[in-house]
Amino acid sequence: MRSPSEIKRVIEGRLRSYLSRDRTGIRREVLRLFVKSKAITIAELVAILQKQFTVTFHAIASMVGIIASRIGILRATRNPDGVNSYELKEKYVDIVTRIVSTV
Repeated sequence: MRSPSEIKRVIEGRLRSYLSRDRTGIRREVLRLFVKSKAITIAELVAILQKQFTVTFHAIASMVGIIASRIGILRATRNPDGVNSYELKEKYVDIVTRIVSTV
């Protein structure tokens, strides 16, 4: 079993690798929005990102899915209407904040 510090190192490596393939800055901006907001839906993300980037609902949903499942730093909750809301897990806020604040 991995120690908490080892898990954080693995998560940080995955996150850095994921962001290294970010050519447009959308991935970094998505992570910044997760740091800033408590919980956010895909539709809210799309509405915010469309002000800066040309994005589709499907593309953002895919990004969030990868961040949630492969990197493992998001928690998904479903509201009574059946809409998923995503939030950054508390134990990874410091790592994500540090990584997205670096240029």
